[in-house]
Amino acid sequence: MLRQDDQILLQLRQGTGFMDGHWATAAAGHLEAEESVLEAACREAAEELGITVKADDLVPLTAMHRTRRTGRSIDERVDFFFECRRWNGEPRLVEPDKAAELRWFPLDALPDPVVPHERSVFERLACGGLPAVVTFGFD
Repeated sequence: MLRQDDQILLQLRQGTGFMDGHWATAAAGHLEAEESVLEAACREAAEELGITVKADDLVPLTAMHRTRRTGRSIDERVDFFFECRRWNGEPRLVEPDKAAELRWFPLDALPDPVVPHERSVFERLACGGLPAVVTFGFD
């Protein structure tokens, strides 16, 4: 999550097949073989935003265990959320087939709709109550 003061950078998803039409973290993705979560975060920032992020500039915020309650393993996920306040380059849409727009929003004035599990992290962060591990989708 790129952050400047009280604002975070979000992208409007399109053409991905997952939560299209929702605002989401500007850079996110999946691990590649033999890649650490820190390496993945830096790679995704370069691929999706055209910026360079150093692993030392990533501040861990929380890990999220989430479910969609479908019984399928594909719908069971663990996400790592990092905050980054320092990078090289100007964030821009590098993959316009996957995102329609890129915009800064104050944490206390998020757009609608936001990917639900991400919104829960953003709202907790805005209130200062973000624990090391959170869950989403469980009773």
